[in-house]
Amino acid sequence: MKHVFSVALLSVLLTACVVEPARPPRPEPLVEVVPVQPAPGYHWVKGHYRWEGNQWLWVRGHWAPN
Repeated sequence: MKHVFSVALLSVLLTACVVEPARPPRPEPLVEVVPVQPAPGYHWVKGHYRWEGNQWLWVRGHWAPN
């Protein structure tokens, strides 16, 4: 009985596993020209790549308030 319960529990746990295909390596960051600071109290957030669906997408840098 203990063996049957263990197998059933393992089966339930394995059905919750999601296997994601291997991602390609993240590309080198793009070179961005930082525009003039819009006002005092802002800091620059550098652009970066974000995994979206099945590809890397570039998120542009931007000024953000402190």
